[in-house]
Amino acid sequence: MDASQKPTLIFDLDGTLSDPSPGFIRCFNEALALHDLPPAAPQELIRWIGPPIENTFRAFAPATDEAGITRLIIDYRARYAEYGFSGNIIYSGIPELLHQLSAADFDLGVCSSKRTDFVEKILHQFGIHHCFRFINGGDIGIEKTQQLRSLLDDGEIDQSAVMIGDRRMDVTAAKNNELKSVGVLWGFGDREELEVAGADVIVDSVSELAELLLT
Repeated sequence: MDASQKPTLIFDLDGTLSDPSPGFIRCFNEALALHDLPPAAPQELIRWIGPPIENTFRAFAPATDEAGITRLIIDYRARYAEYGFSGNIIYSGIPELLHQLSAADFDLGVCSSKRTDFVEKILHQFGIHHCFRFINGGDIGIEKTQQLRSLLDDGEIDQSAVMIGDRRMDVTAAKNNELKSVGVLWGFGDREELEVAGADVIVDSVSELAELLLT
């Protein structure tokens, strides 16, 4: 297959390329503490990796109004920008997979709920920034469905593009834009979540994803 026939591959970041939990948990609980709110248990917070950060704060600070949620996000992001991003851990086999896909002339991109500058810092930290033609980050009030729609409207991707992610919102965003999706199980979503969301394919490991894409 020549490069013109290959679909653009759009990767989620958290739970797909890297594990953000150490920095995320630390910065999230530090933001809560600044507002005299009780800390969240790490095992509970991990379940919320993937959705937009405002949804997570609403879940753990339900009595806080929207102005307070915005202040929590500002405090979280200040800490994440300073040191939280460096707590990301790249999943084993991901750099090799990305280099294989690049060598095979696949067009690669990232679509994350994280702000674009945070995504760029993380990708630079792992030395994989150059593998991606575009990086699309989110912000408060922007859903991943809207992000993919914007990429389509701007001509960055076409309808043959494939979304690769670990949570239902990755799959749902793809379906809402009539794109194919691949669900991965080394992140924070389980098989049931991805099946219910309607993933076209689900893979258990990075090596299985490589086999799917490269053979």
